[in-house]
Amino acid sequence: MNENPDHAGCLADNVMHFARALRSAGLPVGPRSVVDALEAVRIAGVGRRDDFYWVLHAIFVHRRDQRELFDQMFHLFWRDPKLLERMLGLALPNLEAAFDDARDPVQRRAADALNLGDNEPSDDQDEIEFDMTMTFSEQDALRQMDFDDMSVEEIEAAKRSIARMHLAFDTVPSRRLRASYGGDRIDMRRSLRAMTRSPQGIIPLERVEQQDRPPSLVLLCDVSGSMTGYSRMLIHFAHALTNDRHRVHTFAFGTRLTNITRDLKNRDVDRALNLVSKRVDDWSGGTRIGECLGEFNRLWSRRVLGHGAVVVLVTDGLDRDADGALGRHMALLQRSCRRLIWLNPLLRWRGFEPRSWGIRTMLPHVDAFRTCHNLDSLEDLADALSGSDHDANREMRRWLEAA
Repeated sequence: MNENPDHAGCLADNVMHFARALRSAGLPVGPRSVVDALEAVRIAGVGRRDDFYWVLHAIFVHRRDQRELFDQMFHLFWRDPKLLERMLGLALPNLEAAFDDARDPVQRRAADALNLGDNEPSDDQDEIEFDMTMTFSEQDALRQMDFDDMSVEEIEAAKRSIARMHLAFDTVPSRRLRASYGGDRIDMRRSLRAMTRSPQGIIPLERVEQQDRPPSLVLLCDVSGSMTGYSRMLIHFAHALTNDRHRVHTFAFGTRLTNITRDLKNRDVDRALNLVSKRVDDWSGGTRIGECLGEFNRLWSRRVLGHGAVVVLVTDGLDRDADGALGRHMALLQRSCRRLIWLNPLLRWRGFEPRSWGIRTMLPHVDAFRTCHNLDSLEDLADALSGSDHDANREMRRWLEAA
């Protein structure tokens, strides 16, 4: 594509302002994406409108749920049908009429992101831009807000934050070995193979060391009626973990145990949640924690609790335990895993005390007892998963004394 420097500058300005509009509308567009978009447009050219659309679509759209918003933003921003013929010498398009036509919620959100109407900055006034859709105070308030108190918009924002979470795990030694110059073991097979290539029969010693890897993670999530406000957000959290790392197994339980690991491996979170809701028949029903843990120990423990697995149990512990086997099943579960972490949303209350019979029965068999009622508590879970929470033992002693 041949153009003079002034025309290239106008094109770069247009693409840059379009990227800012996408970011204001909620799409995760960063400086790297803008650079990639400019390079892709330079290579592909702007001879056809469809080619220009799909070039920008390939750069800025990463998930299926972003397609509709990008489509609305593109047609609002590049509204003139003859724009591509004059783009190289064109300033930013006039979008006043586009704002009036935006009646669909997605169109309204796209038009608002373009900062139209009376709010446009004048030529002699410096334009102030924000790279995030929320201020720091709003983000901080969202992170500390209880999942059960969130509005629909706040829940959607929390889901997006959960999807971006990455938890660091403490590694554990495995049986696999890898080549290493400073290893403490000699690999005889590689050493003898190297001898055939060395002169005068010299045997170069090839060394190996033990390989470390993150442990397996097993999530047991209570989806009973008393956990309704939190179970769906925790399933979103499980989906993010499943797609972020290997060897993550997730089970939902209420009155029965259901393995939902395969459903959560779907990259599309909406489709994954839809599959989970169809598979779990006892959602928002009763609770039989003891029976479900017994079924897990009997049918799944040997399959998923190898290699130093860490188990995260998400429940409020409100179970009357009719057969009296809850303590026995909890003890067996703790002995079968490396760490057993209990997430209980009831800990959000400052005056919480372990008075329930089920909670007092389960507490002696867990390694960490934490809350899971907001975004901050989920990110703090990284300390418990990695074993770096030095106050965990002291907290557990305090809870055991209170029980």
